[in-house]
Amino acid sequence: MVTRRRFLAGSIGALALASASACGGVGAKSGTGGGKAGAGALSTQGFGKPDDVGQARINAFKSAYPKVKLHINEGDFDPQQFLSAVSSGNAPDLVYLDRDLVGSYAAQGVIQPLDDRIAAAGIDTGAYRKAALDEVTIDGKVYGVPEFYNTRNILVNGKALDEAGLSLSDVSTSDWNRLHTTAAKLYKAAGHRISRIGFDPKLPEFLPLWAKANGADLVHPDGSPNLDDPRIVEALTYALSLIDEQGGWSRFKAFRDTWDLFGSGNQFVKDQAGAFPWEGWYVNVLVQASPKVDLRSIPFTDRHGKPISFENGSAWCLPKGSGNPEAAVDWMKVMTSTDTWLRAGAARQATVEKNKTMFTGLWTANQEADQKVKAKYVKGGRTGFHQAIEHYYASTDYAFAIQGSKAGSEIKTAWQEAVNRALSGQQKPGAAMKQAQAEAGKAFEAAK
Repeated sequence: MVTRRRFLAGSIGALALASASACGGVGAKSGTGGGKAGAGALSTQGFGKPDDVGQARINAFKSAYPKVKLHINEGDFDPQQFLSAVSSGNAPDLVYLDRDLVGSYAAQGVIQPLDDRIAAAGIDTGAYRKAALDEVTIDGKVYGVPEFYNTRNILVNGKALDEAGLSLSDVSTSDWNRLHTTAAKLYKAAGHRISRIGFDPKLPEFLPLWAKANGADLVHPDGSPNLDDPRIVEALTYALSLIDEQGGWSRFKAFRDTWDLFGSGNQFVKDQAGAFPWEGWYVNVLVQASPKVDLRSIPFTDRHGKPISFENGSAWCLPKGSGNPEAAVDWMKVMTSTDTWLRAGAARQATVEKNKTMFTGLWTANQEADQKVKAKYVKGGRTGFHQAIEHYYASTDYAFAIQGSKAGSEIKTAWQEAVNRALSGQQKPGAAMKQAQAEAGKAFEAAK
């Protein structure tokens, strides 16, 4: 999957951060952690390089805790590296990872519950969006402090829409029969050579969104898998049919892989895409790479026309064996506080003014921070871009997350591999999801 972490240095709300201080390896420590509040060494894993938003927040922590000596591993989260560090007794003091991994790592005992430490540090968990907090809450215990909050809406190529004589309502996901017609009208090909994908359902990554649109969740409230639910099979079958009608998976994917997603020759500029659901950070990519493109947008909806959105993001967690848990929790508090997000907003505004572009939003798990940043810095601008920004802000209020589970990582692997088998034609959707349910169910029972 194309992700912000892999490709987008400098975007709004970039997930990757780093320290302004010297870098260290995982578990690197100097001085003593020793449990002394506001002092000692603090080592981390899971960062990339900082953008302006990340650096402003790092600076906020350094200002608040000048006696803490930071040792930052600049790479993205590496599961093998992390588990090896914990098992060898050389765990980092703090780890930054995707929220959908939290349940599995909690079950393995490699990260610690935070409830008592959160209370002692004065962190108000009520400040975090419920969906994000639910992802990191396992069996009633909180195992992570949520940070960014990525939601999905549908981005549309206005030029292609006009050319096909269509309106935004034609791109709505509320009427699946009409969406078939819309995709066909937006699709372009000469023989077997695709020149424009009409509507990309974004599989396998966005299966949770299609399932929810059909009234189903991939994980039950108790954390057990629900992958062979007939409504999920129906949703997958439908999303696959959109791809089949636009050249089939092999040609569809091969053409999509040619898109210059982050460049000035992106798929909207070159008229290679009609519409697709995507995360909000991509608006910032487009406004920088192609500010004159005719961008339009519409919320993703269920089959009754109700707006829905799928959210995910990262969290700060405390590894087993952390040498300075007090400083680690202080870091979590500072990095996700409203005041710190406002500092990050100011840093981004300075970048916006320097580059003569527009502020495209910050979307975090802190609802108050989002509201204040939006009120202060989101001032409108190019009509299409501004409308997209408004849609993403609105979606933060109703977005859902996959329920946290002790087998969260294993369940995700099971359904993604199932979708890939269905995409490649190895299995029919029903058989693929039945196999996924068996694999995920076994993992869930083992985790219990």
